[in-house]
Amino acid sequence: MALIFFGTPQFAVPSLKALIDEKEDIALVVTQPDRVKGRGHMLSSPPVKELALSHGLKVLQPDKIRNEDFYNELRSIAPEFIIVVAYGRILPEEILNMPKFGCINVHASLLPKYRGAAPIQWALINGEKVTGVTTMLMDEGLDTGDILLRSELEIKADDNSETLFKKLSELGAKTLIDTIRGMREGKIKPVPQTGKASYAPPLKKEDGKIDWNRTADDLFNFVRGMYPWPSAFCYFNDERIKIIKVRTEDRGQKEAIPGRVVKASDGELIVETGKGFLSIEELQPEGKKVMSAKAFLAGRKLKEGYDRFA
Repeated sequence: MALIFFGTPQFAVPSLKALIDEKEDIALVVTQPDRVKGRGHMLSSPPVKELALSHGLKVLQPDKIRNEDFYNELRSIAPEFIIVVAYGRILPEEILNMPKFGCINVHASLLPKYRGAAPIQWALINGEKVTGVTTMLMDEGLDTGDILLRSELEIKADDNSETLFKKLSELGAKTLIDTIRGMREGKIKPVPQTGKASYAPPLKKEDGKIDWNRTADDLFNFVRGMYPWPSAFCYFNDERIKIIKVRTEDRGQKEAIPGRVVKASDGELIVETGKGFLSIEELQPEGKKVMSAKAFLAGRKLKEGYDRFA
């Protein structure tokens, strides 16, 4: 029997590729419309569309999914499964009820923790040590459907959102294939979600503003979770600076002066926080490329113990 795949960004690509490699009968791929992106305002196709077309798959990019013509297109396929991976829209009940085995979603958290749009970023920001992916049988709620499979993944100290996205997208693809196989064989049964739920709302550009009153540990996690978008940022003499990579420093602290530069020499840029210190290893002044602390300091004279980041 055929299946339909709903997905849009790079996160969904490994799952679609896994289905192709498994020689699944993918009757249709549904993705978001092409968007204008970048400074050149060029029309850009979603990564899922590019992969689908490269394998000769039929692609639809509806502006609206709540219309009868679209429903009829899906019904004509009589899908065994509808697979949803980071599509970007809530599916209506009419679509959820179409497939023989239901709509399966691949979500980048261990549900019911981190329901919502940005589970990877918030897991990092909150200092989680373990995350994972969950396949679930979709209902009309926000990531509230019954669990099919869960796969755990350790979060490494050098992970950021970019590296964790890649790891979880690949783990999600494997878990999806295992889920489909298990459901066909009758070995996997949906189980209601239990435990305390938490939410991972979408991030906005302004959410990246650094609050130097927070602890060094908190800010270490914050910087990791915000990279590569929207990026953690602060100001120095009215210059907006993205903070790309940091590490915590144990220097002893008598009286906290958050944001104060305590070292700006020997290639090191160390800033005081509400509790502890951050060594800024990579940063990006507005309009410039990412650079090391050493390169940043080479063009500026910062006064240790006096200058402050805001």
